[in-house]
Amino acid sequence: MRIILDAFGGDNAPLEILRGAQQAVEKDGLSILLTGREEEIRRVAAENNISLAGMEIADAPDVISMNDEPRSILKAHKDCSMAEGLRRLAAGEGDAFVSAGSTGALLMGATFIVKRIKGISRPALASLLPSDKEPYLLVDCGANADCRPEMLLQFAQMGHIYMTHVLGRKDAKIGLLNIGTEEHKGGSLQLETFALLKESGLPFIGNVEARDVPAGAADVIVADGFTGNILLKTMEGTVSMLLHNLKAIFKTNLLTKLAAALVLPHMKGLKSRLNASKYGGAPVIGVQKPVIKAHGNADAAVIYGALHQAATFVETGVMDAIRAAVTPAEPAKEEE
Repeated sequence: MRIILDAFGGDNAPLEILRGAQQAVEKDGLSILLTGREEEIRRVAAENNISLAGMEIADAPDVISMNDEPRSILKAHKDCSMAEGLRRLAAGEGDAFVSAGSTGALLMGATFIVKRIKGISRPALASLLPSDKEPYLLVDCGANADCRPEMLLQFAQMGHIYMTHVLGRKDAKIGLLNIGTEEHKGGSLQLETFALLKESGLPFIGNVEARDVPAGAADVIVADGFTGNILLKTMEGTVSMLLHNLKAIFKTNLLTKLAAALVLPHMKGLKSRLNASKYGGAPVIGVQKPVIKAHGNADAAVIYGALHQAATFVETGVMDAIRAAVTPAEPAKEEE
């Protein structure tokens, strides 16, 4: 299997990208096609004793930054490492693409270079997040701020397929993120989506309030990208605040420092449980081939996780399952 990897995406590129790629080659036997400035890739690899065995390099002179306009991947930055990787994926030179670069640019490139699956109204960004039970999939978590009910139905269908195929959760339950659990709650988007999901044949359990999401209320949480992104960022901020305050408490005096020493292994376990990046990356679901967005601050372990996730995505036949199962959008409502 050949995975295309953006060597210059993210805050820690290219060093951590190369380290993660080396792990994927050595542990999983993957073949990696790196995209980016070849001379710099080889220099960084040599300086840090990173083997490039099992990897090829496609030279790309440009890099698109987090501050660049996402649409610039199609014109002004068409020669960047991300665009090169997406073009090669679309051309069949790899089975999946992974990048820790700009989320907006990746979504734009995935939509217009790799292109949507026929019948899909809009691709969505899905993210695995920790809960008191098993991780749940939040979809959409930022790709589409404005949505129609039929789009959320497709998000639910694609999210359910992803969970059943990639995570093997055959009984995955679907919940609609809302301001109350009652059927009559929410705005017109939530009310109409509820009706569609109720008649869809999916294992829909109804509305889910944000406070119940971390408790594992559902395996797939469906939302428009605006609401989903607020939930995602709130979860990230809450975890960060919690860990920061716990650390401050344990540094208060000698007694609390001694207590910290006693509970340190458990604290490390808690930190690991709350760390969403361990799940690899966020798949862009609804495009023709697997595209994975790794965290912008990804280290080698996260990059390896995203590559492993991409391989699982390919092996489990998610794309074919989505093509077969998703309710096509009405032609008049499809958007380019």
